[in-house]
Amino acid sequence: MARANEWVGKVLALLKGGNTTAAIAQIKVAPDAGSVKALQSALAAARLAGRWRDVDAAVADSIVALSAPRLHRSP
Repeated sequence: MARANEWVGKVLALLKGGNTTAAIAQIKVAPDAGSVKALQSALAAARLAGRWRDVDAAVADSIVALSAPRLHRSP
């Protein structure tokens, strides 16, 4: 059985508490694309998707950025 993602719960708590600025900041520094996709699924399950346009945009941008192949390797 898959482990629950703690990061998703923390971001959802920020959103439900009304602190969208902190939630967007957390989304921008997400650990990986899978976590952001899990957040997107959790938002849809909680019927919160579409409630905050800026949050939806940050989620979409983060998924694209984290899923894209890297253009260079770090030294």
